[in-house]
Amino acid sequence: MKLIRFGSPQKEKPGVIAPDGTWRDVTAFTADYTEEFFGTDGAAELASWFAKQNGSLPEVPKMTRLGSPIARPNKIVCIGLNFVDHAKESGMELPKEPILFFKATSAIVGPNDGLTLPRGGEKTDWEVELAVVIGKTARYVSEADALNHVAGYCLHNDYSERAFQLERSGQWVKGKSCDTFAPLGPFLATPDEIRDVNALRMWLRVNGVTKQESTSGNLAFKIPHLVSYISQFMTLQPGDVISTGTPSGVGLGFKPPQFLKAGDIVELGIEGLGEQKQTVKAAQ
Repeated sequence: MKLIRFGSPQKEKPGVIAPDGTWRDVTAFTADYTEEFFGTDGAAELASWFAKQNGSLPEVPKMTRLGSPIARPNKIVCIGLNFVDHAKESGMELPKEPILFFKATSAIVGPNDGLTLPRGGEKTDWEVELAVVIGKTARYVSEADALNHVAGYCLHNDYSERAFQLERSGQWVKGKSCDTFAPLGPFLATPDEIRDVNALRMWLRVNGVTKQESTSGNLAFKIPHLVSYISQFMTLQPGDVISTGTPSGVGLGFKPPQFLKAGDIVELGIEGLGEQKQTVKAAQ
């Protein structure tokens, strides 16, 4: 299934993209796509229920705003330097173990809501990433069992303010968590919707110029390893997001570096997971 949330910010309702491409309201089944929904096998139950509705559910107009396809998760765990080419352009060695950092959930917005530059920011950068959404509590899971804990996948633009991230003391989280820095969606695709999660084309353009182009097959640490690895250090809860890393082509990697300014348009997509478009706005 392809799960969407639609409506005005903080008032989103749950929906589904039907096989015929229409958007359907499923509030008759669930109030929202929350930790409880994912943790009680809600996606599978929704699929069974939806198939019996015979197209009778209310249709949602496609001009309706889309929010993040999941209600605010407990945490977003990000993986740093998980593409060989991105590590190289960053002037860093490929890590021997996954690099983990957090991104504040207050950064989450819808896929087309726009990016607002942070106050004092000077080097705001883009990062197309494949995000994994946890469907079942994962604690000390094996790689062999890891994918049984995945509810689905979605597109994420892991925006970064490099001056905050790399030039201020402390951890990367400061440069990753500004408001609007985590557009998710347009939808969450359950695993049966994805032909091969290790072979999905990824791309990002700024003002029509391609900056990033790769495939998920180039991930240094694959998804089963990441789920298992993270679960050795913390419990992954239903609805949690793992953002798996970005390929080369970020603004920091250009010579000279290229960073975003007000008025820029960022477009990105991953095969099977849809597309996003953000217009960059000046700091408020």
